[in-house]
Amino acid sequence: MAGGGIVEGGGTRAHLYEGRTTSFVVIACIVAASGGLIFGYDIGISGGVTSMDDFLVKFFPVVERHKNQSTKDQDYCKYDNQKLTAFTSSLYLAGLVASFGASGVTRRFGRRPSILFGGFSFLIGAALNAAAVNLPMLILGRIMLGVGIGFGNQLIVQAVPLYLSEMAPAKLRGGLNIMFQFAINIGILAANLINYGTAKIKPWGWRLSLGLAAVPAALMFVGGLFLPETSNSLIERGHLEKGRALLVKVRGTTNVDAEFEDMVDASKKANEVKHPFRNILKKRNRPQLVMATFIPFFQQLTGINAIMFYAPVLFKTIGFGGDASLYSAVITGAVNALAIFVSIFAVDRLGRRILFLQAGVQMFISQMVIGIILGEKFGGSKQMSKDFGVFVVIVICIYVAGFAWSWGPLGWLVPSEIFPLETRSAGQSITVSVNLFFTFVIAQSFLAMLCHFKYGIFLFFAGWVVVMSIFVYLFLPETKSVPIEEMINVWRKHWFWKQIIPAIDLYNGDEKLDWHFQSKDYAENQTVQLSGSGFNKEHM
Repeated sequence: MAGGGIVEGGGTRAHLYEGRTTSFVVIACIVAASGGLIFGYDIGISGGVTSMDDFLVKFFPVVERHKNQSTKDQDYCKYDNQKLTAFTSSLYLAGLVASFGASGVTRRFGRRPSILFGGFSFLIGAALNAAAVNLPMLILGRIMLGVGIGFGNQLIVQAVPLYLSEMAPAKLRGGLNIMFQFAINIGILAANLINYGTAKIKPWGWRLSLGLAAVPAALMFVGGLFLPETSNSLIERGHLEKGRALLVKVRGTTNVDAEFEDMVDASKKANEVKHPFRNILKKRNRPQLVMATFIPFFQQLTGINAIMFYAPVLFKTIGFGGDASLYSAVITGAVNALAIFVSIFAVDRLGRRILFLQAGVQMFISQMVIGIILGEKFGGSKQMSKDFGVFVVIVICIYVAGFAWSWGPLGWLVPSEIFPLETRSAGQSITVSVNLFFTFVIAQSFLAMLCHFKYGIFLFFAGWVVVMSIFVYLFLPETKSVPIEEMINVWRKHWFWKQIIPAIDLYNGDEKLDWHFQSKDYAENQTVQLSGSGFNKEHM
């Protein structure tokens, strides 16, 4: 055990941290979060394009014929075609495959190179989609977009949340991190607006919609050239002086010794762990692993991506005309973009849990109302009146608003802030992989589910909202204003997780052992040195 020591969670000097929210932090976070524009644009653009007749005639003529010949009892099945859904979902499957090995790339090369490579891949994908002459070329373009999301740290959904969580001070971490989700929502709104305009350009408007994905990709790539690395990443890779100099610049003060020393300590522990994925499976990391798996899983089962991916198709399915369906998608996109300001201003004041729970009630009621209205007023021989159609759009907007200030931003924020440095990249990689997998599943299956479940699809997602709200209430502790280096203490105080994770972590060489230790010193939250005896060892 030579060289071993007991460290109580790390970050014990947090009360000594100094600094302020500098313009450097704000600008860097905005530039980094602009990567969300790409992700959001892609989410919004596919639904509008797949509702355009010119696009369907070019690549999916079977769907076009079926749509026009559909009978009243097939209203929910107009767009049920696996090749059509593959156009949307292939990006997320490619992102999932590319995400494997992401944490190793992050730890070796840092956050910034991932942003650059991803932006370049997005540029290629946008060019292929805009110039597509057949279905294979179209799908290949989507795959390249997926590579942009998933390769080597996953440009959008892994590197950026990690970058924001590490760059932001603890008391403002939530609001600044949510800038990433805000950028996604702006991307969705921009895509809906562009689809509304390009639908009128015959017969190549869809090419313009797909090709314009190159604009946010170019912004991200150029912005990435000027982004600094985070201090955490520089220190983790051995560049201590550069890391300290950047920390001084970021915090706006030279009194960064306490925070810098905590980062160095955390980095040493992280570098001692040679197998982060193996380490993350151990008992001490059980709560973080559960959250990294279930939060992205539940995020997809809110049903939001089914609506965001296929909003125009969905509105057409339930009786809206072509322009009306795109216009309704623009409205929901605008609500999605605006509602996130509630989260930006509330997340660091009210906390994460209350937003999850309040929105759970709101989303459940909204989906139940939508399902009941569609069941009573639409389908078969029933035609929904204009008034009920407007009401459905309003209720969908209420549902979207609830998601926009809860599971949307918090689904990325919470997993990015709960892991210790030694497993942070691996943990975020798991979060992203789970998210991409279930995004693919929902994207690929939604139109078939809509065909078979009909209005019951909304009741299906409402049931899952109940499940995930109960999960949050029972198992997710509040992480508001907690320094990342001290997050372990949150789990040790939780009524359930404190029974599972060890009280103290012991580092020894490249192996981190778990020990339970009961003493007055520990109860008083003191750092205890290994004395060689008196410990109740429980190796995990």
